[in-house]
Amino acid sequence: MFDAATRRVLAPALDAVGVRLSRAGVPALLLTAVGWVVGVAACVAVWRQAWIPALVLWLLNRLLDGLDGPVARRTGPTDLGGFLDLVADFSIYAGFVLAVALALPEARLACVALLTTYYLSGCAFLALSSLLEKRGGVSADGRSLRFVGGLAEGTETVVAYSLICIVPGWAVTLVWVFAAAVGVTAVQRVLLGVRLLRPTH
Repeated sequence: MFDAATRRVLAPALDAVGVRLSRAGVPALLLTAVGWVVGVAACVAVWRQAWIPALVLWLLNRLLDGLDGPVARRTGPTDLGGFLDLVADFSIYAGFVLAVALALPEARLACVALLTTYYLSGCAFLALSSLLEKRGGVSADGRSLRFVGGLAEGTETVVAYSLICIVPGWAVTLVWVFAAAVGVTAVQRVLLGVRLLRPTH
């Protein structure tokens, strides 16, 4: 819901750092790979209930994810880079939830619900993005895929996962609330798909 506003606020700083990294010869794929490794470390920290290290690693993962795009746009974005970036994001999003389930047995049902809503929302997102591109749609923000908005986007995920690390005692409630938000997002994307893809005659 807040991704567009967040990008407007952070884009100048990320672009400035991206320019420096691209000039230094740092490839975008390296940032994606390092970010994924850091994200895996965040998941391990959650599993071990090392909540403060998990928070730091999670935020570092998100920072690196925010930098690979600006670097790619200056060195030349590739389909491979866009594909691997998306796979890295989805795997860490899911891995974090799995780690919470392993660390906190009382949160397991909520985590299953969240992963289910992720699956539905992600399916609708990827299918709609693919079909819109097939119809000639172009991403307005320069990213590899057309990102379809909703109640729960990247910004909300950063906040939700950060809160779990900060107040793990509220993890069950936080996961349930976020699962509901992702569920609403899935419905929003399905309805948007029906509207955009409905035959006009």
